[in-house]
Amino acid sequence: MGSQLGHKWEGKVCARVTKASADQIWPLCTDFFNLHKWFPGLSDCHGIQGENGEPGCMRYCSGFSLSSEGAGEVGENRPISWAKERLVSIDHVGRSLSYDMLDSNIGFNSYLGTIRVVSNDGDGDGGCTIEWSFSVDPVEGWVREDLVREVYEAGLQGMAKKMEDSFAN
Repeated sequence: MGSQLGHKWEGKVCARVTKASADQIWPLCTDFFNLHKWFPGLSDCHGIQGENGEPGCMRYCSGFSLSSEGAGEVGENRPISWAKERLVSIDHVGRSLSYDMLDSNIGFNSYLGTIRVVSNDGDGDGGCTIEWSFSVDPVEGWVREDLVREVYEAGLQGMAKKMEDSFAN
């Protein structure tokens, strides 16, 4: 890793939602213990401490597969990935929440993630944009750009579609 020592990897991805407003999408994002309802490949997410949606609460997430071979389905030679995450802060007015990863088997150290839901009312299209940004120590076996594309972009696009589809009835 040489030259990467001491440098954080940072990234931000966005997904547009056209069939639901920021006020509709935000409560789904704040349901901290139920991310598995929306995030692709996440089979389990449940609270392990505190009140859902309150700063300091913790969740356990598992089911996806994340390894130095990339993200993908759990299978032969692809162990189930897991993480314990804590809600650090939540701002209902600004529709933003931050969380950190306390422990995991995916090699993420000093991780901080932020989810923001921004209204698109100003651009005439309505709907909203979900932003997911992160900061993490370099992850062994990954290239930052691949991590952003395969985990964050793919995950957020899938999550936004599931959330949007839940309002299409």
